[in-house]
Amino acid sequence: MHILPDVMNAIEISTPGGPEVLVPVQRALPVPGAGELLLKVAFAGVNRPDVIQRKGLYPAPPGASDLPGLEVSGTVVATGAGVDPALMGTRQCALVSGGGYAEYCLARYDVCLPVPAGLDMAHAAALPETMFTVWHNVFQRGYARDGETILVHGGTSGIGTMAIKLSKLFGLDVIVTCGSDDKCAAAKAVGADHAINYNAADFVDAVRSLTDGAGVHLVLDMVAGDYVSRNLQCLREDGRHVTIAVQGGMTAELNMAYIMSRRLTLTGSTLRPRSTEFKALLAAEILANVWPIVCEGQLSPEMDKMFPLSQAAEAHAYMESGAHVGKIMLEV
Repeated sequence: MHILPDVMNAIEISTPGGPEVLVPVQRALPVPGAGELLLKVAFAGVNRPDVIQRKGLYPAPPGASDLPGLEVSGTVVATGAGVDPALMGTRQCALVSGGGYAEYCLARYDVCLPVPAGLDMAHAAALPETMFTVWHNVFQRGYARDGETILVHGGTSGIGTMAIKLSKLFGLDVIVTCGSDDKCAAAKAVGADHAINYNAADFVDAVRSLTDGAGVHLVLDMVAGDYVSRNLQCLREDGRHVTIAVQGGMTAELNMAYIMSRRLTLTGSTLRPRSTEFKALLAAEILANVWPIVCEGQLSPEMDKMFPLSQAAEAHAYMESGAHVGKIMLEV
């Protein structure tokens, strides 16, 4: 029986700002409500939305913890009403709407995935945010299918590396963009078929060349801004453009006649504010379609660097340096 403390160590955002505003605090232990379970956190993932929240630009949704952290792995130490007591003591990884940077974290039981015996807790914690995001946007919104070609920007990011791995497992050809020759080599080592150094070549020309002028079926876009019109030039007729972040700006100027004549589809999504019901359905689809591959050891996240929870500020500074290839993790 796990004896629960009254308080826990956590990292909170003291005020909007740079990495230094992430400070260690003690908080009361959260209590699981109906449909929730309490995880004793082993590892938490560091994601770009955490950085945006720290800067004061992405507040936690109503009812969510104000602590950063959107994915964790841990052991179930308490359950709320309506949760199968058999889950007690099991290893789970979870997509959460906040609260991951702490020793204990609440999660919805139906947005948890069981950690397979062969997967360590660090790798397990690195899966939910990128896997849920990529599965929903590439396969559900982007209608990707085997035999197609996808262009992924930010090929060495956590999302980028997961997009490469999932796309390859499901039979797609993958072209990525990266900011240096070293990162291009790293992306190809992860599994990308082609990598374009956007500082050395125009990615639109490069994509046309790589696809013999045909273009790609799908673009996974994290940049937005003035990249959108260039991305559309990379798409073949009936192509799909899916935006998941706006690092290059929130507005884009588009030639609607071009979109109409080539029958292009533009969509996008953000995961955090979606309903629990939606996330539970997404978790169920991932459990059915992707988790067997994880259990067989054929899919694991690309890992970069591990920091202790107390060094969350250093982890954020490292993410913002752009030096990482794959996931940055906090060890709790």
